[in-house]
Amino acid sequence: MTLFFHELKRNSLSLMVWSGAIAFMLAVCVFIYPEMASQMGELGDMFADMGSFSEAFGMDQLNFGEFMGYFAIECGNTLGLGGALFAAIIGMGALAKEERDHTAELLLTLPVSRTKVVAEKFGALLVQILVLNLVVVAAVAVSVLVIGEEVSLSKMALLFLAYVLLQIELACITFGISAFIKRGGLGIGIGLALLLYFVNILSNLTEDAEFLKYITPFGYADGSQVIANGAIEIKYLLVGAVFALLGVLAAFLKYNKKDIS
Repeated sequence: MTLFFHELKRNSLSLMVWSGAIAFMLAVCVFIYPEMASQMGELGDMFADMGSFSEAFGMDQLNFGEFMGYFAIECGNTLGLGGALFAAIIGMGALAKEERDHTAELLLTLPVSRTKVVAEKFGALLVQILVLNLVVVAAVAVSVLVIGEEVSLSKMALLFLAYVLLQIELACITFGISAFIKRGGLGIGIGLALLLYFVNILSNLTEDAEFLKYITPFGYADGSQVIANGAIEIKYLLVGAVFALLGVLAAFLKYNKKDIS
């Protein structure tokens, strides 16, 4: 487990910055709700009638004037995109950074197999995602208690679960990609997360593009749909699980045969 803890220590600063930034932004979103509540009714009607824009962000499915609707759209997009970027970045650098930082020579001389190297790095990856979400959940819980707003705990838990699954899927996919590259791949990770985010927006615009939800984790982690339906779309989730599994398998298979330069 030495490599596992070393990986956590190595990424501790990045984890603290991302966790703090996302938690702070969500807390601010929650704190400003009471001041906006008096205007939310009018805003909700306005946003719901904005045609394609409303459909793209799910504003036509929720009452923006209620806290759960407001949280799903405003805070949900922040956590969804922020968490996706974090997961993609750390996943993309997990294996590739050893060659980028010229530490692979030392790592591979240690009495551990490559399979164990990949397994411990993957374990550290999952722990970082869980820590980030625990910090975020704690910040949101405290913020909601402070403003004294009533929430549906079951729907809130389901929403956070959807975002955790989204982040795990993206982390698995980028983890697999990282085994094939020799650099950090920061741009690839950010680009992939943003691409999948906008693919989901496009899928919301018209029924003809709804099939795109099968290729993006935002399809089952769309806050407006999770809150409105009270459930995660299993058909999209199952496809995402396949993508995640393929990413992890690719990482193990490729890294065990990879020529480390």
